[in-house]
Amino acid sequence: MNEPVFPPLLTGYPVQGGEDPFERAQAMAALGCDGGTVVYNIQADRLRVAIVFAPEVVLRDAMAMVPLCAVGFQNALGALAPPEVAVHLGWDGLICVNGAKCGMFRVAASDADPEAEPDWLIVGWDLALLQTSQAPGENPDVTALYDEGCADVSATQLVESWSRHMMTWLNRWQEDGNAPVHGEWIGLLRGVGEPFGETGVFLGTDERFGMLIRHGSDTQLRPLTELLENG
Repeated sequence: MNEPVFPPLLTGYPVQGGEDPFERAQAMAALGCDGGTVVYNIQADRLRVAIVFAPEVVLRDAMAMVPLCAVGFQNALGALAPPEVAVHLGWDGLICVNGAKCGMFRVAASDADPEAEPDWLIVGWDLALLQTSQAPGENPDVTALYDEGCADVSATQLVESWSRHMMTWLNRWQEDGNAPVHGEWIGLLRGVGEPFGETGVFLGTDERFGMLIRHGSDTQLRPLTELLENG
């Protein structure tokens, strides 16, 4: 299997077997690895990737890396998959292909204080390539990439394409702030305008990508930092 080729400023670090790139990336970051390290595990049925960021902004602002990476993923898969394949995102990190759950984004940081500048921030994603259950299709809400007309999309290609699209968005974010990423992301989000929970409605997101939920006459904000796995 060919290893992915990454753009300048990114360095690939493959892991194998059952090792989780998200966990490995956190360990490497804690030991001081460079920002731009991309840890990945390409298996026959599953693709997992994690990238180390070294933010120069407070955590509340650095959390923009989650939607930024997600938009990069949607753009990458959209470029490689057949045109009829629909890729959408969930505020909580969900990756949906043709309306069914196919993967998930995760995030962790060295510090959970939204007003502190973290030493590192990790964004990871986990994508099902093949369903491994005894009866694929038994749960129509869960799918795998190769069951959705994407059997010709190689995992290596997808990692490469994602890294390039992600870097393009990172450059835009550094130049223009959240607005371009927000504009792209909000158009890809599932559930906007639909009921949320027992009494709420998902209105959309604020300029920092926080979830806005209306309960009657009240509007509640859920900051993106709620997704931190170390929070």
